[in-house]
Amino acid sequence: MTEMTRATRSLAEELADFNASFLDKAPDEVVATMAKAGQELEQLGIVDNSLNVGDEAPDFELPSAKGGTVRLSEKLKDGPVVLNFYRGDWCPYCNLELRAFQAALPDFEAKGASLVAISPQTPDNSLTTAEKRDLEYHVLSDVGNAVARDFGLVFSLAEELRPLYDQLGIDIPAHNGDGTFELPVPATYVVGQDGKISYAFVNTDYTKRAEPSEVLEAIA
Repeated sequence: MTEMTRATRSLAEELADFNASFLDKAPDEVVATMAKAGQELEQLGIVDNSLNVGDEAPDFELPSAKGGTVRLSEKLKDGPVVLNFYRGDWCPYCNLELRAFQAALPDFEAKGASLVAISPQTPDNSLTTAEKRDLEYHVLSDVGNAVARDFGLVFSLAEELRPLYDQLGIDIPAHNGDGTFELPVPATYVVGQDGKISYAFVNTDYTKRAEPSEVLEAIA
């Protein structure tokens, strides 16, 4: 029996429970500010304009928390690659997602697929993420969001949210090491060995993520 079949709760359920707990404790004005910023982000059209199924995935090479670098075209020689763009170690929703994909790693490997997580964090912060979460797959540092930008995923955190993040002790420019508030929207892609995207999940709502079981089904 695999990790996936042993799991009793889906990632969606874990994310929904965490979000409900956060909203229950957060002041009304904070919830309203976050909701407004979310609506404005949705209106930017990132979901419609980002890379989608059938598009060619841009090749890239990024430093890995495991050491060395990872080049997409080289990984594709061994099988399909799952690219998981996340915001950073400071994001609890991202950490739930990273953990869920780690639990499903044996299932992906059984299909000959590789998992790769990508964030704009510095290499040191990516290493911290990999070690704290016991991640056995590659955790890559896309400092400056160059790769995320090629996929059409980048946005800048709304001005009105920045003081709220400060209150929560989240220093995005320090995590990213580039002095900006730029982040990728959460996204998961399956790239086939032909270099084309066969599955795409892009959502401006950071409380929603691709379900590992659905990503597995998308791998031929």
